[in-house]
Amino acid sequence: MASKILLVLALVAFVSADKRPSFSYGVPQSMENDSSEESAPPKYEFQYGVRDGYSGVDFAHGESRDEDETRGSYTVQLPDGRLQRVTYYVDGDDGYVADVTYEGEAQFPES
Repeated sequence: MASKILLVLALVAFVSADKRPSFSYGVPQSMENDSSEESAPPKYEFQYGVRDGYSGVDFAHGESRDEDETRGSYTVQLPDGRLQRVTYYVDGDDGYVADVTYEGEAQFPES
């Protein structure tokens, strides 16, 4: 009987000593104190493109952003032979405005 009580007390001591870390889904503590700091306004510019005459791959993308104003364009070689060009801009709360044009004639060769 004494061994059973000793076993139960050992089990209770083991369980109470096991302190698992608690996780919360609130604001991280490191950010709570940094709320007075302001980050720099977003500003970036990038471009890339791929053109392979052998496989017919032809696409490109470029974009620039300065605070709330974003402008860019991209081109895609479509399967029907046309080149699709999309020029867009986003200006704050005005939303996304795109101008889509096509270069070339669609071709559908017989199999």
